[in-house]
Amino acid sequence: VQLQASGGGLVQAGGYLRLSCAASGRSFKSYVMAWFRQAPGEEREFVAAITWAGGSTYYSDPVRGRFTISRDNAKNMAYLQMNSLKPEDTAVYYCAADVRNYGSGWYQGGYDMDYWGKGTLVTVSS
Repeated sequence: VQLQASGGGLVQAGGYLRLSCAASGRSFKSYVMAWFRQAPGEEREFVAAITWAGGSTYYSDPVRGRFTISRDNAKNMAYLQMNSLKPEDTAVYYCAADVRNYGSGWYQGGYDMDYWGKGTLVTVSS
């Protein structure tokens, strides 16, 4: 599957953005979708994940309560709604897909995603 993230941009602190991830292929619903981010000089980190039919979601502590992950299997799309943005949310955001749900592994770095898309830059000004 090929993934393409979009929707990044420059926003002021307190603002919002909605990232989109378009997936190719007919087996989109077979994949758990996730978002990751990488800030300048930092390692890539997990942000959020959603299971195949959207029944379960996972969020990292820094974004829980502010970000919402969703998906539309009919459109082969995944989304990340980001509200109350902070300067520390500035990063390149990547969407990724995997047939597996890692459960607690999302929080422990215990994942090895099958597919990655190119990132989209989010810049939050103070």
